[in-house]
Amino acid sequence: MSPFDSDSTFTSPYSHNVVGGSASTHIKKLLDDLVHTPSRHPQQKLFASTIMDSMILVDVSIGSMPEESSRLEGKVVLQLVLPTDMLNLANTVHGGCLAYFVDFCSSLALVALDVHQSNDYTLSVSQALNIVFHSPAAFGETIRIVNMSVSSGGRSATGRTEIWNENHKRIVASGTHIKMLPSSPKLKL
Repeated sequence: MSPFDSDSTFTSPYSHNVVGGSASTHIKKLLDDLVHTPSRHPQQKLFASTIMDSMILVDVSIGSMPEESSRLEGKVVLQLVLPTDMLNLANTVHGGCLAYFVDFCSSLALVALDVHQSNDYTLSVSQALNIVFHSPAAFGETIRIVNMSVSSGGRSATGRTEIWNENHKRIVASGTHIKMLPSSPKLKL
């Protein structure tokens, strides 16, 4: 069996939960390591470190797209309980925090698909982020972040995210994220 074949389960050493889904243990471990980069490198100060460390990787799957069965889709599901440092003055999750979820988490679905298809991934940069806010979520509520790859290949890739309030069974926000390969820096003489 290659490291990219699907096998039974993977238990996160960070959150101690079992990560479900059809993706290989190799892909699950890679994504769990990316989500918990702050835990692995505490000396490195990253944007949103506390947010990343509070996320729990729940499911990583690779399968046929429902709309086009000949194409593969990466799907990654995370969840977290909202702490006070993610809230705005109205005591609901901040829109900037929701935008971060769309940005970071949709990228994980694209990485999962890339690694499944090519055994590697390339870091890319955001080109566009489109978010619709549907309903609030408050302190202590559990949100579920569902991410799917839409398209991948060439110079750009697109991911889609839905953020659900598990306590009230309603959608909090949805978004689309377009990523592209970074341009080479221009040398100035």
